[in-house]
Amino acid sequence: MLGGCAETQQIMRLGEADAVRVWPEAPEKPRYRYVGQLTGEENFIAKEPNSAGNAVRRFFKAIAGIGSTGTRRNELERPQTGVVDARQRILVTDAARLAIFVFDEAAGTLSLWDKATADYGFASPVGIGIAKNGDVMVADAELARVFRLSAEGEPLAVYGAGDLARPTGLAVDSVSGRFFVADTGEHNVKIYSDAGKLLDIIGRQGTEPGNFNAPTHLAFRDGLLYVTDTFNARVQVFDETGKFLRSIGKRGLYVGNLVRPKGVAADSDGNIYVIESFHDYLLVYDPKGRFLLPIGGTGSGVGEFYLPSGVWVDGKDRIYIADMFNGRVVLLQYLRE
Repeated sequence: MLGGCAETQQIMRLGEADAVRVWPEAPEKPRYRYVGQLTGEENFIAKEPNSAGNAVRRFFKAIAGIGSTGTRRNELERPQTGVVDARQRILVTDAARLAIFVFDEAAGTLSLWDKATADYGFASPVGIGIAKNGDVMVADAELARVFRLSAEGEPLAVYGAGDLARPTGLAVDSVSGRFFVADTGEHNVKIYSDAGKLLDIIGRQGTEPGNFNAPTHLAFRDGLLYVTDTFNARVQVFDETGKFLRSIGKRGLYVGNLVRPKGVAADSDGNIYVIESFHDYLLVYDPKGRFLLPIGGTGSGVGEFYLPSGVWVDGKDRIYIADMFNGRVVLLQYLRE
């Protein structure tokens, strides 16, 4: 009976909305479509919901207390940001659950990785990226380290001891294997080799171009490094060597201005996505940094956010938003020409 319970196969669903939602709305040509959301085990349903095997599975879940009142379910609580790996698994850091959620659509499974090393767990996992060889890199703000896990979540190595004060954002150059870490505590971005050797430091505290005031999130795509310079209310763009190129956004009171930018990402056309956490928006800019449109507003409905955090883009140009205080990840599809 236990074996049959363990072998129950599941299908991952995104909890799609009843009605199609697009941005911008008619009569404008739509560029983004709502796909669904991820919350945790609620996204997984059995392939054969009425089978005897599933009845057994529900029985054992009941006697174990899984899903009952007072038991902590495997649901997102405070998602920070995420990444999609080569196996199309969606990996999400959750600072409240002190773990990495791994949504594996192909296998029909949800896993939680909570071990930073063999001896202790995560304390505040935030940034995450995929190393050149497929390993998983996680920046933990409280432990002040970057942890390297295997593709199956096994702890492998620890980087940044003594170098990092409060690491948050993390991005990987998949060509060279180098990885970048936003050190919010020291107001700079540190560059490491794939083996974890500190190679260079970008910026220092300040308001001048190339300097930072509490940088938080990072993205690296097509040779460009995007840094969310949160307390300077801007996103700065650097080349792969760390040379400053330009800034995106500015402080202001209008939609499209920035107050507390957090997550940043770019799609295959070079469009840039910035989380404006103070006003609960996803802001879209063109490759030159010109504002295009907002998506969001405060709330918990479709297309609304509550203190969103990170944003990332996969190989299919799907945009993922870590809707932190709604405890979910929202998926949008970029509609190319």
